[in-house]
Amino acid sequence: MPTSPVPPAEASDPYRFDDLTALYINCTLKPTPQLSHTQGLIDRSRAIMDGRGATTDLVRAVDHDIAPGVYPDMTEHGFATDAWPELYEKVMAADILVLCGPIWLGDNSSVTKQVIERLYACSSLLNLQGQYAYYGRVGGCLITGNEDGVKHCAMNVLYSLQHLGYTIPPQADAGWIGAAGPGPSYLDPGSGGPENDFTNRNTTFMTWNLLHLAALLKRSGGIPAHGNQRAQWDAGCRSDADNPEHR
Repeated sequence: MPTSPVPPAEASDPYRFDDLTALYINCTLKPTPQLSHTQGLIDRSRAIMDGRGATTDLVRAVDHDIAPGVYPDMTEHGFATDAWPELYEKVMAADILVLCGPIWLGDNSSVTKQVIERLYACSSLLNLQGQYAYYGRVGGCLITGNEDGVKHCAMNVLYSLQHLGYTIPPQADAGWIGAAGPGPSYLDPGSGGPENDFTNRNTTFMTWNLLHLAALLKRSGGIPAHGNQRAQWDAGCRSDADNPEHR
């Protein structure tokens, strides 16, 4: 891991986040140990979280045999193997999820889209309060490439995450692209990527905003379970007047 851009937090620091966990999913097309330019940007964000006491984890999705599909376990739907159920446990153990990936043809990678599909496959599951499973968790994204499309890719990822139940803070995305067309990628010598002030500022702001919002949600008990419980809706409650608990 690179050196954190901020000094390690002291125990008395009000901006320590020892109670938070974060998962970065790198949706590069390159299996380990091939160089991932997306990983370079992940490392910068992750170092900030690590420096403030959060527990971080990293998954390179392409290293895992994730089956395509929109069910929680695709071995129940014709596939011999499926790594997603195990990865889903990591997702659910994290207060913060950061989806990270490259741009291809101006859009998110096929791996990014597959991960989002599998997140969607589990979005109908419920938490202990009867809300959808991802409620109370915070999401963000990091995008890299050497062609245009950062904002388009970020819009797709962040819309998808909020639709599934994640809470999105302000400035929840960051990215880097070189000049439009063929050219150096983020970690290539002379690219200017790791030194780019705009990218570094946005990455820092995004990371802190994820930490702040996740802390607010976790320490306050999450999204209030009122008006958003699936069981109440299925029972016919369409308003407070329909709910015997609130008469």
